[in-house]
Amino acid sequence: MQHMQKPQTPVIGGNFADPSIIRVGRDYYMTHSSYKLTPGLLIWHSRDLQQWKPVSAALTAYIGDVWAPDFAEHNGQFYIYFPAGGTNWVVSAPSPLGPWSQPVDLGIKGIDPGHITSPDGKRYLHMSGGLFTELADDGLSVIGEPRHVYDGWRYPEDWVVEAYSLEGPKLTFHNGYYYLTVAVGGTAGPPTSHMAVSSRSRTPWGPWEHSPYNPIVHTESADEQWWSKGHGSLIETAEGEWLIVYHAYLNGYHTLGRQTLMEPIEWTEDGWFCISEREVQLPSQPESFNDSFEDSLLALYWQCEGHEPSVRFRPEAGKLTADVASEQGTASPLLFMPWHERYEAEVEIDTADAAEGRLMLYYNDSAFFGMGVSAAGVRHFRSFKRYGTVPSTSGKAFIRIRNDKHTVSFYYSFGGHLWQKYDKVIEASGFHHNTFGGFLSLRIALDAVGEGQVAFRNFKYKSLED
Repeated sequence: MQHMQKPQTPVIGGNFADPSIIRVGRDYYMTHSSYKLTPGLLIWHSRDLQQWKPVSAALTAYIGDVWAPDFAEHNGQFYIYFPAGGTNWVVSAPSPLGPWSQPVDLGIKGIDPGHITSPDGKRYLHMSGGLFTELADDGLSVIGEPRHVYDGWRYPEDWVVEAYSLEGPKLTFHNGYYYLTVAVGGTAGPPTSHMAVSSRSRTPWGPWEHSPYNPIVHTESADEQWWSKGHGSLIETAEGEWLIVYHAYLNGYHTLGRQTLMEPIEWTEDGWFCISEREVQLPSQPESFNDSFEDSLLALYWQCEGHEPSVRFRPEAGKLTADVASEQGTASPLLFMPWHERYEAEVEIDTADAAEGRLMLYYNDSAFFGMGVSAAGVRHFRSFKRYGTVPSTSGKAFIRIRNDKHTVSFYYSFGGHLWQKYDKVIEASGFHHNTFGGFLSLRIALDAVGEGQVAFRNFKYKSLED
């Protein structure tokens, strides 16, 4: 059953992939893959499914590369199951706001664990590749070895996909059936690769029958607004309506990563679900974010890769103090996830000694570019080259980066009033996973290099959309 393509706005813009969503009364909570970012497993909250804010983080310390979590509730306790470092983990809390426990190693391989509780209270995990295992009553350990119980639906051989890659199992119990929604087709690669498909069974372990409406979510043409749509998770609203959340790339903007989308679904007379033509209100994205660094804790919009931000970055009394990296493994800049196709980022930088403070756009440690401020003045740099310095002896400057649909230009001001454009412009559309791997996105970053300290003040991010 095909449906008309309607314009969609991301539920959460930016690289928030593999969404998993739950409802507690009239409150909705969602988490996503957090990769190596710390704090990880950000918890997003909404009361209306339109406006979302990060309210907690289930991982405060680095544990590894975190992918495809599953958010679950059982008897008033909350759990997030997730893979990292070649094993699977679980954290738990009395509330989605925390406090979250230390991660517990389940000691099983596979990725993308999906939790389900049967009516008799037994708990189970499905994993990628059709694996399945029983959980202990407390959900913090497994019983027995994982076994294969599911073979996924197969798309026609002439479909253009990245790979079969059966992953992302999400379970829903509805009207006596267990519905298993999985991702196949590969999550990147060609525009038509990814999809979400469904199967059902009377038991948590099968036998399974495949939905006649598969694929539930799929990009059928490169002309569509969203590419590589897949990895679906179902949610029933407080009003009794049903939705599916999933991720996708905006056509032409792989640099923003896989973003969270949402569509209505309907249950058919024969007991399946498919995309509905029901109209839903489009989400509302914030147009700006400002941080004056007045609080002693960083806002959850800031993260580092591989270590906690507090290792190098300290907000206090209106400034963010940054130390240069002193040990291997502590070199990640402080990262901020943009969510617009056209945006500006601006910050005031004050340096001391032989340090250079940087505002940049960063994919990974071998693919980045931006502007630096030092005692010598300001200069543009890229991961492979340094350019000429505009001289100044103050060690202070205001820096602005403008990304206008992949065309990135750089501006500086020594007093904050008169702005000058630096004589270099970058075309940045290639900074994404299909070029560099890692499923990351092009993020805004603050960093300190050289010797000494750097202070950042008054960070500003805003959309340039009309």
